[in-house]
Amino acid sequence: MKLPLQAICPYFAMFPEEFARQHIAAYSKSGDWIYDPFCGRGTSILQALLLGRNAAGSDINPVAFCVSQAKARRPQKLRIVKRIRELEELLANENPTLLDRYCAQLPAFFRRAFYPTTLRELLFLRKGLDWRNRHADCFITALILGSLHGEMDKSHAYFSNQMPRTICLKPEYSLRFWDKQRLFPKKRRVFEMLRNKADYRLKNLPDYPSGTVRQIDARKAAKHFPNLHNRISLMITSPPYLNVTRYEEDQWLRLWFLGGAAKPTYGTISKDDRHSSPKLYWAFLEDSWRGVAPLLKDSARIVIRLGASGLCEEEMEAQLENSVRSAFPAAKLLKPPKRSSIVGRQTRNFLPSSSGCLYELDFVFEVGP
Repeated sequence: MKLPLQAICPYFAMFPEEFARQHIAAYSKSGDWIYDPFCGRGTSILQALLLGRNAAGSDINPVAFCVSQAKARRPQKLRIVKRIRELEELLANENPTLLDRYCAQLPAFFRRAFYPTTLRELLFLRKGLDWRNRHADCFITALILGSLHGEMDKSHAYFSNQMPRTICLKPEYSLRFWDKQRLFPKKRRVFEMLRNKADYRLKNLPDYPSGTVRQIDARKAAKHFPNLHNRISLMITSPPYLNVTRYEEDQWLRLWFLGGAAKPTYGTISKDDRHSSPKLYWAFLEDSWRGVAPLLKDSARIVIRLGASGLCEEEMEAQLENSVRSAFPAAKLLKPPKRSSIVGRQTRNFLPSSSGCLYELDFVFEVGP
């Protein structure tokens, strides 16, 4: 069954819920601990909890952390609705001149990306949501991140002018694109949309226990999860792909909403979100597996979905096996890697000359004694 909460944010859409659910069901049992060191939008966390497993995850990117954390605890609908109403009442008492001043101080991109009243509401929520410390605020923030930008010609579910929903292009490119296409943002009532989105996402959502998510580097996982040493039965993950995307740049607008800079940044959050050097990339993965190794049982299984640009399947398979065995010397593949093609990349509509990952490989390892 496809659950509404899963679509809370389209970020990292190469890791669908069906993939996570199938492998969690196949390689773990009720009550087992599941861990994802690159948890992205929290797909594996949510699916593990819904299947009666215990779940933990981590990601260094604040967007991924926020969205995963929102899913790790089942939101209470009444609390979410009450908090949205409270925020709307606070905005009604806010000094509009002050908000307009904030809008005027932003780069031109923002005033072309959002309708004036929409931008004012988003700025207020950016300032007022305590998403790191209040679960209701975290869930509302995750809803906003999922709707912050997207294709307005196909859906009224997005706050922005015409953009891809998965990534945010650079401001200069976006402004040129909008000028060329003569596109302007539509008025969106943010609070009304949030109420509708919360109702849809939480409708018929079953009860499930809480999981644990941390905003950390995977290489330091053992340090930040001391209570999970030798308790993980299944690690399921999809690490950053070789030479495919730069998450900090691609998610810059969502990062801005979480308190970041009003422009793309590079290497501020992590210097490892895009590697173009295969040598450095495989070294990064080796260090990551070593960082999580103390958490896994000797009988644990490891499921990895991996893609790359400019790398043949044979080399990817050989290099990934070597990286895993650097941390788990007795690890062995349980079956040949499964290949799947990537089709219909959304960014081609905005950047026709772009190229990226054309296929993914799914690996299943047994850690061994």
